[in-house]
Amino acid sequence: MEISLIRHGKSQCTENNRITCKEFEGWVKEYDYNGVFEENSYPSETLNKITKANIIITSDLKRAVDSAKLLNPNIKAISVPLFRETELPNPLTQLRKIKLDPSTWALILRCLWFCGYSRGCESLSEAKDRAKIASEILV
Repeated sequence: MEISLIRHGKSQCTENNRITCKEFEGWVKEYDYNGVFEENSYPSETLNKITKANIIITSDLKRAVDSAKLLNPNIKAISVPLFRETELPNPLTQLRKIKLDPSTWALILRCLWFCGYSRGCESLSEAKDRAKIASEILV
């Protein structure tokens, strides 16, 4: 048995202007629910794995489902929220006037999340518990 993890394609959410933390919350929602761009080509190893796979499981986010369909249009993927990537916490309200690009907000919030800040999302401990359940299901 082999389990392969394949990251979703490039999101159609390409907005990268400096935004406030409140605007970042909306940006994340747009990123989560947008599809992905169709590429001219995909890595042959990825195509080989998805063609030979007995079962394909994705998160339920549109970008993950669309990525699987682009790699193999005939795919019958199972989409389950359990397999989502970890969310980012809601930004600190004290930072509401600061404007940063989305990738900087993501980096700051992910670092804070690793330090224990999890306002509005699962904690690191909860994410580890979910990952353990997901891995047990896969095996």
